[in-house]
Amino acid sequence: MVENKKALGLTDVVLRDAHQSLLATRLRIDDMLPIASLLDSVGFWSLESWGGATFDACIRYLGEDPWDRIRELKKAMPNTPQQMLFRGQNILGYRHYADDVVTRFVERAAINGVDVFRVFDAMNDMRNLETALKAVKNVGKHAQGTISYTVSPVHTIDLWVDLSRHLEDMGADSVCIKDMAGLLTPYTGYELVSRLKQAIDIPVHMQCHATTGMSTATYLKCIEAGIDNVDTAISSMSMTYGHSPTESLVAILEGTERDTGLDIKVLEQIAAYFREVRKKY
Repeated sequence: MVENKKALGLTDVVLRDAHQSLLATRLRIDDMLPIASLLDSVGFWSLESWGGATFDACIRYLGEDPWDRIRELKKAMPNTPQQMLFRGQNILGYRHYADDVVTRFVERAAINGVDVFRVFDAMNDMRNLETALKAVKNVGKHAQGTISYTVSPVHTIDLWVDLSRHLEDMGADSVCIKDMAGLLTPYTGYELVSRLKQAIDIPVHMQCHATTGMSTATYLKCIEAGIDNVDTAISSMSMTYGHSPTESLVAILEGTERDTGLDIKVLEQIAAYFREVRKKY
């Protein structure tokens, strides 16, 4: 364990991964903007609001311009870094793109409002992250390198540590453990985060889905191990295939050394809003 007495940072994913996991990425911009100012007032480390399947869903299903979406969200939430999920060499598509296309996309995303780029490759092929991470650094934004967690005979703690060191060497500003299937168990998470905090000098973040019911317990053990930031979703848009509730983590840590400092009463207002919005979908 590495002692970490800093307030735990939270990234709320209600505007991207929460509805991608629960509502097939169908949440419309018209249902985001009315709550944007309140979200902006909370004090999240970041709000994940773009990338992943949102680009495709805007065009294919919603009749929206995804570029308009990020511009409007950034304008409505100027105090909170806007975060996107970036599929490495695939950008936001379903095949590899040339390096110059990746670079230009990063440039345009930064200009239009993206502050934090979470860059990943599903196969953990670091070659597919290199161009994107370099492009993010060149535009002065936060480059978050990602390890896509899974379980197999070859996916050992040593491998995850080696990959994280590689990401740090590539210039990543932070490393995210992306547990998209909720497979990371609490005590394995404790060991993994403890090892990473000893091996690298950049912050460690985590995204853990609630699919298996372990996400909150895993978060708590990882917090004990010194993790810097975790993803959550406001309670009315959480759990099942989504994420641990934001309010739960805030309440659990209240009064401890890792107290998030977030106002649960404000979070309750946001939860009430999305509880009504979900009825549309």
